[in-house]
Amino acid sequence: MNQDGLSESTLLRAEIEMLMNERQALLRIAGAAAAFVAELDARKLPADTYDAAERLAEYLNMAPEETISDALATVQAHIVDSGMASAESEQGSPE
Repeated sequence: MNQDGLSESTLLRAEIEMLMNERQALLRIAGAAAAFVAELDARKLPADTYDAAERLAEYLNMAPEETISDALATVQAHIVDSGMASAESEQGSPE
């Protein structure tokens, strides 16, 4: 392998590592958002925040189930009712 190939390989490895770190950050954000939305009571939301919460819930529902599962696992949360968009922190639940 020549010097150019080694440099390209090193750059590619660094790019993959950066993307994996970004994925982890995004999974933490999505997991926290999913857990947050699951705990919201829409009846108690101020009117000016309802649209933002609804939009966040819609975007989370559009994500693949595997991605949301990974995201919830990243923040140590789990789906309480698999038919609903709800999550509960494992740290706060009785064992």
